[in-house]
Amino acid sequence: MENGLYVALSSQIALEKRLSTIADNMANATTVGFRRTGVKFEDVLTGLTASSVDFVSPGTTFMPDQGGPVRETGNPFDFAVQGDAWFAIETPVGTVMTRDGRFTMLSTGELVTLQGYPVLDAGGAPIQLNPEGGPPKAGADGTLRQGDNLAGALGLYEFQPGTDFQRYGNSGIIPVGRPEPIVDRQNIGVAQGFVEDSNVNAVQEMMRLIQVQRAFDNITALMRDSETALGQAINTLGSPS
Repeated sequence: MENGLYVALSSQIALEKRLSTIADNMANATTVGFRRTGVKFEDVLTGLTASSVDFVSPGTTFMPDQGGPVRETGNPFDFAVQGDAWFAIETPVGTVMTRDGRFTMLSTGELVTLQGYPVLDAGGAPIQLNPEGGPPKAGADGTLRQGDNLAGALGLYEFQPGTDFQRYGNSGIIPVGRPEPIVDRQNIGVAQGFVEDSNVNAVQEMMRLIQVQRAFDNITALMRDSETALGQAINTLGSPS
């Protein structure tokens, strides 16, 4: 009977993690460049006998590959990645990957994010524009021109978040190791004047939230009934005959 309580407790721990990821997804349903978090679970088997017990693992997080919808803004400093690639920015914790292409130019000409983090080129260096040259014109490959002059190029990087990845802010992911820049890939590029919105489907996440909440309530009721039955069994067996 105690095994049943342990199994139910492992399920509650897993559901709590699922609940927290759903809440985070819903909170970022309108965050530019955000990609939803998924959780996958596995059975954990104790022993190899007829009395073996299956527990559920705490779960590992992962990020689905599909991007969010692309929205036109008309802002020359907004960029959306086309294809499976990421921008790189320099932050206090090091290089961070992001799909949030809302940039701006400082008075010194440095291209930065809305939070002030430098945007990196394919070589990992901050992009420096001509502060007197006005907004750049971006080519499909990410090259930036101001008038007739080549001013730089947006770095596009290969990157897979993997499992149990670490976020930075809302749209950033801290890479493990050094991401590789993408060179000469016809299916990778940028669209100027567009941004990629969050890939979170708020309706689906709300349905998942309801399902998880119901499952949590059912397991709580099961644990309460098991504890009551255990208490009754102890009282019965412990009472004098």
